Amino acid sequence: MTQVQILMYHRVGHFPGRVKAHGALYCHLPRFRAQMKMFRVLGYSVISLDDAAAGLRGEIALPPRPLVLTFDDAYVDFLANAAPVLKAHGYPATVYAVSGLIGTTSSWDAGVGPEPAPLMNAAQLREVQDMGFTIGSHSKSHLRLAQQEDACIAAETRDSKTALEDLLGRRVDHFCYPYGSHDLRAVQAAAAAGYVTGTTCVRAAATPAEDLLALPRKAVSRGDDVFGVAWKLLTKNVAKEPQVRR
Repeated sequence: MTQVQILMYHRVGHFPGRVKAHGALYCHLPRFRAQMKMFRVLGYSVISLDDAAAGLRGEIALPPRPLVLTFDDAYVDFLANAAPVLKAHGYPATVYAVSGLIGTTSSWDAGVGPEPAPLMNAAQLREVQDMGFTIGSHSKSHLRLAQQEDACIAAETRDSKTALEDLLGRRVDHFCYPYGSHDLRAVQAAAAAGYVTGTTCVRAAATPAEDLLALPRKAVSRGDDVFGVAWKLLTKNVAKEPQVRR
């Protein structure tokens, strides 16, 4: 069966003393470099989310061991730390930006999580796009969509797409549900807004059986070395929780 592995990253850099409770938000730069080398050694083909979607629809042939790299929230350290490593390997990636918080901080973390971190501004997002990376939407306000009213869900998906397309001068086809929070209403709203894919936090490999607007991903955490990431790629390829489908 065709399988596409989709990895979820957040911040990449040096994080001394970070608490383990929020480990999924961090990847140490030396480990990130090692992971990028490991993908090629193990025969993974890093492809764009556009190609993954086309492959899952059966429109193109996928390469051996297809792998997609995604980065949530569009932190400034993506441009400073992750982008040069990705470019050195020739790897594509998708970065999800919160349209209403561009150039500010991850304020949703204030008081409930780690210290808010800087998010890329408009010029930095354009620079990332010019480097060949894909910018997707991570909603307008970074809310848990499954907990919102219908009108709010529609606005968070639709308005973020419009704002990012105006900023970037290019179509925005990919959506990421904040916190992985999604239900049938959120998936339908993403479809109505015109997105091609939507990514979740369900841990599994993506297959042609998946709704493209509810794709599973595997998180890379602070404690994951190359062996840990390799193990995640090789295991947990079938979702234990039911997927939301239209």
